[in-house]
Amino acid sequence: MRDIVSILPLAVEAVSFRGDGRTLVDGLRFDIPAGGLTVVLGPNGAGKSLTLRLCHGLLAPSQGRVRWAASMEGRAKRHAMVFQKPIMLRRSVEANITHALAAAGISGGERAERSKAALARFGLLDKAAQAARLLSGGEQQRLAIARAWALRPELLFLDEPTSQLDPAATRQIEELLAALVAEGITVVMSTHDLGQARRLASRVLFLHRGRLVEDSPAAAFFAAPDSPEAKAFLAGELIW
Repeated sequence: MRDIVSILPLAVEAVSFRGDGRTLVDGLRFDIPAGGLTVVLGPNGAGKSLTLRLCHGLLAPSQGRVRWAASMEGRAKRHAMVFQKPIMLRRSVEANITHALAAAGISGGERAERSKAALARFGLLDKAAQAARLLSGGEQQRLAIARAWALRPELLFLDEPTSQLDPAATRQIEELLAALVAEGITVVMSTHDLGQARRLASRVLFLHRGRLVEDSPAAAFFAAPDSPEAKAFLAGELIW
């Protein structure tokens, strides 16, 4: 993966998005450099999930643009996304991975090799033949991350990946994410869980009402946020 020209940094340039007659995110400007884990933080309705979808290309901005350092024209996409509620195909655990690899144009022999590696890496090898939809919530989220990892992304987006999980499953996912960052994968994830953000983030993008209010290293953000909105959020106050 590292011998390919990097797609990072990702530049979000004055991005706005309108839906249902309203501006849902407005004038977003930030870069995602290579490395680390960036948390997109903010209250419900702040625009966190929408921001990730715009960055990943699932939605086109109404204004502005999302620009990658290297063109991906004619290349395999080198960023992947895992959703809050993982999408499980009506197939086995292993087939969920091989189907994603086939869709990405990976050849049969390599598909099998990558799939086995992903199952082993994420502790799912013994469940390879099981129906994916019968997995527990935590196992489904691990499978969703394994499926994304098998695509060998340089950048991984995650939309509140543990919001529906119990504490034990949440801890497993957090340990996996920390390991992926240590492997060199750049991670951008949304959450409104302050404890999780403190544990994982190297950088925080704080959104409020669809606007980027703060962009700072995590340690600085949690020690002394600049904006009244972030101070209120960290104090546990409801902000709208």
